[in-house]
Amino acid sequence: MSKAAAIFFAVVIAAPAMAHDATPTAAKPHGWTYPFSCCSGMDCREVHDQGILEGPRGYVIKLTGELITPLDTRIKNSPDGQFHQCTVAGEPTGRTICLFVPPRSF
Repeated sequence: MSKAAAIFFAVVIAAPAMAHDATPTAAKPHGWTYPFSCCSGMDCREVHDQGILEGPRGYVIKLTGELITPLDTRIKNSPDGQFHQCTVAGEPTGRTICLFVPPRSF
């Protein structure tokens, strides 16, 4: 590896990675930051209630049919009370990395 490539690689590795913020809502007027473990800056977005089916088996992502069971570690509490989904490469049809869910009572 050339010296220039090594320096570039070191700078990229050392640079802090930033997650992006959720859109502001009434509950969180300044938005909130998706955790880095879920998002690399483009992977997360709000999903309207109609996009997620909630039932006793867990959450079904309507677009993909993916089932996320209640004990799955990808389920996170939603700070603003809305559904948010983080997917591989930010693709709506990608595999779910994290699913932020509003509080519910089964």
